[in-house]
Amino acid sequence: MTRDQIRAKILQVFADRFEIDNPGLDDDLREAYEFDSIDAIELLREIELMLGTELTREEKKAAMDIRTIDQIVDYVVALAGSRLSN
Repeated sequence: MTRDQIRAKILQVFADRFEIDNPGLDDDLREAYEFDSIDAIELLREIELMLGTELTREEKKAAMDIRTIDQIVDYVVALAGSRLSN
């Protein structure tokens, strides 16, 4: 998956699952859209489905400081890259 494809999928997840259409890529999701820890858990599950594999505890822990769509995309790109190299 390319970065653009990952961004498109993430934006689609936000529209479908969280009813957040066209969020700013650098908006703080917690402040701008009241994205909370329950939403974050749901998003991690969607990322697992996207990647076709479960995330490790360490990978989930690394996601806790993510605040923006761009950071989510960076996170998924890194996860996808690490799975391809294994």
